[in-house]
Amino acid sequence: MSLLRIRKPKTRKGKKVLLAREPQLIESARTMLFLDGRKCGGNVKLCMKDLQALKKPLVKVLNRKNDITPFDDPSSLEFLTMKNDAALFTFGSTSKKRPDNIVLGRIFENEVLDMFELGIKRYQAISEFKNEKIGACVKPCLVFNGPKWAQTEELRRLRNLFIDTFQREKVDSIRLQGIEHVLSFTVTDDMNILMRSYRILLKKSGQRTPRIELEEIGPSADFSIRRTKIASEDLYKQSRKQPKQLKVGKKKNISTDALGNTKGRVHLGKQQTGSIQTRRVKALRKTPEEKKENRQRKKVALKAAAAEALASQGNNPFSS
Repeated sequence: MSLLRIRKPKTRKGKKVLLAREPQLIESARTMLFLDGRKCGGNVKLCMKDLQALKKPLVKVLNRKNDITPFDDPSSLEFLTMKNDAALFTFGSTSKKRPDNIVLGRIFENEVLDMFELGIKRYQAISEFKNEKIGACVKPCLVFNGPKWAQTEELRRLRNLFIDTFQREKVDSIRLQGIEHVLSFTVTDDMNILMRSYRILLKKSGQRTPRIELEEIGPSADFSIRRTKIASEDLYKQSRKQPKQLKVGKKKNISTDALGNTKGRVHLGKQQTGSIQTRRVKALRKTPEEKKENRQRKKVALKAAAAEALASQGNNPFSS
């Protein structure tokens, strides 16, 4: 039985909300839902608070405690994400068996697509770094260090989940001063995830390009991977499928140069320039001398043609 009854909208506002929830050709930036478990405190609360600060304004926070076990029964979690129109979620909880536990996941067609349970082994909040911070709504640069991110399918999906989590609106261009924040993710030999946050400082270098320095501003966390739940290859491929309207087809005789200019080649048939009707200009008219000369040339050409015809008849033995 569905937890959310499907009803037709009775008002214009309700219809507008339902239309906004339908699949769009160009999806907007994804919203993340934050919710607490039965017990939640300490490092879990600090980590979720810092993640909200990095993700703002694309966040929705539920302050009530929820008796949810995502890996055993995700139906309540799917209902809350659908109700709040969120494609990403962060669930924080702590227990004797799994202390300082955070679950990151994403939703596809109102069902859990991928879900990762991370344990917090060490955490430093943003408030513990006494230095200048970045501005709000800054799009971060994501750095994934090392080749281990491509070794297993779980790590590849986790990397893709981090990209979805911190991705914002797509932009065509960005200025150098707009790159202020770096998030670094590293996989260690014992399969721990190290997350670090830096502020980019542009220093004078005596050249046109500035010298770059990094200053750690938090949060700083060491995670251990506990449990994972990833979608099948077919479902994952379906979730990444793009509509046909957005696919750019290859166009013939069109190329782009190194500067980004589009060039096209046009094929035309044989042009009959002699029969083109142009405007008669007095300066282009022939003089009487030129007309007389043309008449004489035509007469000479006609006489030559008649002489050749008579000569050919005289040389033909079968002519009468």
